[in-house]
Amino acid sequence: MEVGGKLRGVKGLCAGRWVLSGVISAPNQEPMSTASAAPLVAAIDQGTSSSRVILFDSSARPQAVHQEEAVQINLHPGWCQMDPTAIMASVNACIEAVATKVPINTPVAAVGVTNQRETTVAWDKITGAALCDAVGEFVFYSFEAPVPKIYTEAPPHHALNIQFGSTPAPAKLSRSSWTVRRLKANTTLWLNVCGLPISTYFSGVKLRWLIDNDENVKKAHDDGRLMFGTVDSWLIYNLTGGADGGVHVTDVTNASRTMLMNIKTLQWDAEMIEFFQFEKVHLPSIKSSAETYGYVKSGPFAGIPISGCVGDQQAALLGQRCTNPGDLKNTYGTGCFMLFNTGEDVVIPETEFGLLTTVAYQLGPHTPPIYALEGSIAVAGAAVRWLRDNLGIIRESAEVGSLAESVDDTGGVYFVPAFSGLYAPYWRDDARGCLVGLTQYTNKAHICRATLESVCWQTKEIVDMINKSSSTPLKSLKVDGGLTAADLCMQLQADILGIPVSRPDMAETTAFGAAIAAGLAVGCWSEREVIGDQAQMGTIRVFESKIGETERAGRFAAWKKAVVKSFAS
Repeated sequence: MEVGGKLRGVKGLCAGRWVLSGVISAPNQEPMSTASAAPLVAAIDQGTSSSRVILFDSSARPQAVHQEEAVQINLHPGWCQMDPTAIMASVNACIEAVATKVPINTPVAAVGVTNQRETTVAWDKITGAALCDAVGEFVFYSFEAPVPKIYTEAPPHHALNIQFGSTPAPAKLSRSSWTVRRLKANTTLWLNVCGLPISTYFSGVKLRWLIDNDENVKKAHDDGRLMFGTVDSWLIYNLTGGADGGVHVTDVTNASRTMLMNIKTLQWDAEMIEFFQFEKVHLPSIKSSAETYGYVKSGPFAGIPISGCVGDQQAALLGQRCTNPGDLKNTYGTGCFMLFNTGEDVVIPETEFGLLTTVAYQLGPHTPPIYALEGSIAVAGAAVRWLRDNLGIIRESAEVGSLAESVDDTGGVYFVPAFSGLYAPYWRDDARGCLVGLTQYTNKAHICRATLESVCWQTKEIVDMINKSSSTPLKSLKVDGGLTAADLCMQLQADILGIPVSRPDMAETTAFGAAIAAGLAVGCWSEREVIGDQAQMGTIRVFESKIGETERAGRFAAWKKAVVKSFAS
């Protein structure tokens, strides 16, 4: 059967490589022609707002891309859900579309997956169908021990039962926040086991809530049919066949965000499983970030190995080639995620620093894992959208840069965008957004500049905490994400940090990180080629600080005063 734009197998290049041709072929079929271009690797990048598939060459150049919107479901304040079936459909649509954009006779060697990390999916072992919406809320958590209380207020009205015995959840708490309170344990109790505090942010708490409150999930659990995974597990399971032989796996980076994996042994921890009472849950097998997990069962990529899996922020670290201890990257998206490579050392920082310990990546089952410290900022690009959608002082997000550039400074204005509390290093859920220093002189340009500075000041706070946790002061920062397109924002960041800020011209570092893992696993790319001394980094612009330490210290002191004003008490 002649079908244009489909993929067929090719032998003699590298195992599992496939080539676009006019004929659909089985993996073991001999090629019609061995004349082909350099191999490409497909990266599936599934996030909270979109799903994308990008084909990369080894020089980090995207050769084809397709994106589909991913719809969030927000039924109540603090709730963020997504339909797992819709997530899978958007990925399949991307695969179908991108397969038509690849040049004829271009080999596709492997598929890598990167994903929103803590979003929790529950599905039926027998049918393979999702049991409920995926829970992806991103709610504040605290490093302080919660004070156990017995609440008597009526629970909020919603479709799911939030009752816990005779103790209803108060309306002011999100569903997972209430689960954390109900656990009645010190949030730092398990830091040395899983590297994480007990938190609404991580998958274990969300799964516990689902078992307690969703009837479908509870029944599947009681019947021994409950399968759990983060989004990577759900995608790989379905791509490899679903209920018809689908592979149930996750990688060490995603597993490290569940609260269930021992950060040192890289295995599900019996103590954590017992604590959450997950003995009857079917957990995915934990694999390295770069090995063949299975093969795509159907569609244009049928027969291609899925050989890379990395959580999105760790993938960006890898895509930025932050592969040496001391390397640091910051992703400027809706919020900010900063990861600091600590090498093979598991660093458990002081809780006052507000940093998390996570697995950065493991490039093969027989290679040592690489670890990282992570700091999170709740509001970055979201503050720009707030200026546009709530205040209406800009029409397009890109206008914030030009307006901010029209003034020399903020006119003494400081903006603390604590819309839902402050994350690292404060972890204050009582903080609320505030604009400090307004005068009759203040105009919208000052507010726009203060908005960009707010992201940079929050980044400095995390950098300072990392410096306190590290024996070697940070010497530079690698950046990616939407806000990095604003030159002024990156210059402000260099000024505020006092160290160089490096921005690559290739923006798809997260997807390329997954491609690196997949390409290395099947042997079509070498480490020297993609992360070593032969790696092609493209054009990198470096922003150097233009202000002195005295000015920097004075402005930082003013920022700290503004932060204090955001606290409720």
